[in-house]
Amino acid sequence: MKVFLYAEYQVAIPFDQIDWRPINVDMKQFPGLKSKTWLSGVNNQTVGGFYEFDSVENAQNYIDGLLLPFAKKVNGNLSVKLFDGEITREANIGMNSPYYSAM
Repeated sequence: MKVFLYAEYQVAIPFDQIDWRPINVDMKQFPGLKSKTWLSGVNNQTVGGFYEFDSVENAQNYIDGLLLPFAKKVNGNLSVKLFDGEITREANIGMNSPYYSAM
């Protein structure tokens, strides 16, 4: 199973002023996290990421255990979207997505 999570914080902190090292360490403590890509909005002070999980339950635990507390800590608004990666498997394989292999 593939589950993708998109998260974005609306904050007033430039991306380069946040120490991501301890956050990366905390992220690795959550089971089921397979990959992540940090994102930063151009000229709008948003930070976020695109993540791959092995289950909806593990993605939800990540939201509840890391994303929501971080949003409170930085006084930011959090937007999260979960995607079922199995629905788009065939289309992604056809585009040589790095998240899929032509098994």
